[in-house]
Amino acid sequence: MKLPYKNIYDVLKLNRYVTIIVTVTALLSSVFSGVMVFNMYQKAMDSAFAVNTDGSVIPLKLVSQKENLQVEALSHLQLFHEYFYGIDDSNYESNLEKALWLGNSTVDNVYRQKKADGVYNRILQYSLVQKVLNVESQVDLRAEPYRFKTITVFEINRGSVIDRYEMVSTGELITVDRNYPKNTHGLLITDYFESSLKKVKDED
Repeated sequence: MKLPYKNIYDVLKLNRYVTIIVTVTALLSSVFSGVMVFNMYQKAMDSAFAVNTDGSVIPLKLVSQKENLQVEALSHLQLFHEYFYGIDDSNYESNLEKALWLGNSTVDNVYRQKKADGVYNRILQYSLVQKVLNVESQVDLRAEPYRFKTITVFEINRGSVIDRYEMVSTGELITVDRNYPKNTHGLLITDYFESSLKKVKDED
């Protein structure tokens, strides 16, 4: 028994439905794939990385760099003040070079003023040791540039006499490209100013 021929219009209608379903499925699949790729890209942009001693990049846990900004800002300021003010006749050149990588021309201006005033010459001439004892910073992270205020306590060892000083410095932090190992936090000190310096009396 011969099967009756299907109506040509029914066949074309079925083919049309199949084509529409395949097209819609492919479109939805493309949109979903695009959203997934975009989300992965966003996470990668916000990821933190560490650089090994051989220069290789080690991915850390995918966390927002914003969460670590306060820690990095405080660490950056700690490092700068220790380099800039923790100097003696054996390390002052290397420490000052490291400190200058962490700030812009305003830091360089303070350095040049100190040099013109003979600060570093006196350290060399009298073999003075300037040691940082404590660094406390406050940073406003609500908007960039991030304003900061730092209180640095340091002592100057003159051999038989040790004097202690407290200095207040202010400025701003801006984000820059990380530079390993010269500027690992990717922050730069701008508008740097030594607002006050006073001698701390020894407590009985």
